[in-house]
Amino acid sequence: MKKILIVGTVAYDEIETPTESSGKILGGAGTYIGLSASLFKTSASIISIVGGDFEQEKLDLLKEKGINTDSIEIVPKGKTFYWKGKYHKDWNKRDTLNTQLNVLADFNPIVSNEDKSAKIVVLGNLHPLVQNSVLDQININEKCVILDTMNFWMDNAMDELMKVISRVNIIIINDEEALQLSAEDTLFAAAKKILSFGPTHVVIKKGEHGAMLFEEDEFFAIPAFPVEKVKDPTGAGDTFAGGFAGYLSQVDNTDFESLKLAVVHGTVMASFCVEGFGTSVMERLEKETVLKRLKEFKKYTRY
Repeated sequence: MKKILIVGTVAYDEIETPTESSGKILGGAGTYIGLSASLFKTSASIISIVGGDFEQEKLDLLKEKGINTDSIEIVPKGKTFYWKGKYHKDWNKRDTLNTQLNVLADFNPIVSNEDKSAKIVVLGNLHPLVQNSVLDQININEKCVILDTMNFWMDNAMDELMKVISRVNIIIINDEEALQLSAEDTLFAAAKKILSFGPTHVVIKKGEHGAMLFEEDEFFAIPAFPVEKVKDPTGAGDTFAGGFAGYLSQVDNTDFESLKLAVVHGTVMASFCVEGFGTSVMERLEKETVLKRLKEFKKYTRY
């Protein structure tokens, strides 16, 4: 039985920074979430779509990490989703230079019977209509459903997004998105408003300033892991979500203490992601290295 079901893009990215350019590399929310979750004692499946141009070795990589790729649809005559972005000296600012939806434009995810057995469902950043269609195919009352979204959908599909939010257990968004979604001025007020929309928990990511976890009467915050040199922040949020879900599936619990530790694990996983272009660090990351950094992080945050 699969413990985690991931619905998200498996794609090609191209990234420019003030000093380097990546060329065409592996990307996509589903990829980052899956690679991160694979570092935990769990099993995961990805629902996605790619074109005939998607290299078999990339699918083999995911399989080698123990990720089930049977639900990644391949359209032989289609092209894979592609995104190109450019970062500035302020890593929080980036420009989208090129987006090609390609096969993603007609993505209609089908949840197999095996995938329906997953205990945790992670909805990567996709159109809310697609996210809702997945929730229609599963018994959400028996799942822990984790949602990721972005301000683009708040601007262009708010009604559908609100339907999704009302159906999930946990929403993971960044600070800017939390303020926009809630129309509030502070993160505490924003979290309270978003909780009123339906989720039982809200995780607000603050980039280099850490993360915050909220439930109705509880609050938890941690700093980011101190990374000396950031090479590429692409996928850090998805990697956070993968670590968060991976830990929860490993402990098979979603009480507040478990969620706090899930935030810690997500934060540490994201710190690895930013140290290389795209998925390069996550592809070769070992569990022992993760455990070592978790111990370091505990030392940094104890008082």
